[in-house]
Amino acid sequence: MDNKLFVGNLAWATTEDDLQAYFGQFGTVESVEVLRDKFTGRARGFAFVIMATPAEAQNAIENTEGREFQGRPLKVNIARPREEQPPRRGNGGFRPRFGGNAPRNGFGGNRGGFNKGPRRNFGGPRRGGMRSFEGGEER
Repeated sequence: MDNKLFVGNLAWATTEDDLQAYFGQFGTVESVEVLRDKFTGRARGFAFVIMATPAEAQNAIENTEGREFQGRPLKVNIARPREEQPPRRGNGGFRPRFGGNAPRNGFGGNRGGFNKGPRRNFGGPRRGGMRSFEGGEER
């Protein structure tokens, strides 16, 4: 589609109505979509504007590219089709380890002192607070 424009470097406060009115000066605007963050709902700083014809889209590019809109210079060009991306792995942000599937011991390997066997209970139940050895009794 040669009539779909990418409009970048938008102010966070820019709305669809603002872009509809601005690009309407250069031809018939079929639709405007300001992309927003899915968690915060705030504008992401770019939008797609679809003009009625490729000639109107080219006219809009020539008249808006680099021009200031709401205090920021616009970046306007023909939108490229979205590139095919491989599916994301749901690994929670952890990178795969090198060297196979060997388990890691403790904090980054066997560094001594960590994971040296089962936990042992030395003495009775743990009690919080300070202990005094001066009277022979615990407080």
